[in-house]
Amino acid sequence: MAEETIFSKIISKEIPADVLYQDDLVTVFRDINPVAPTHVLIVPNKLIPTVNDIEPEDEVTLGRMLVVAKKIARDEGISDDGYRLIINCGDHGHQEVMHIHMHLVGGRPLGRMIKRET
Repeated sequence: MAEETIFSKIISKEIPADVLYQDDLVTVFRDINPVAPTHVLIVPNKLIPTVNDIEPEDEVTLGRMLVVAKKIARDEGISDDGYRLIINCGDHGHQEVMHIHMHLVGGRPLGRMIKRET
């Protein structure tokens, strides 16, 4: 069984956060250390540690994450100019919280996704 995370505590309202959306499957809140004018996290309410831990029964939840990302991008006024959706996985992916989450980042040109090595 996965251990409770800071995201679990935000979802259950044990820790305050700037929550933009919550339903029975996902919760969306502003990142406390934003890298762009819009930087929110879309988190499944079910604790799934990494992408490697996704099970077939999680398919509806993961689909909801994308549908909600579209809604939030529109609500934040960034859907026309574009935005980035990022899911990190594991150490090399620089996943910091072991509770799968999608970053929605936008509001300015974001540049290349990954710096090329020379």
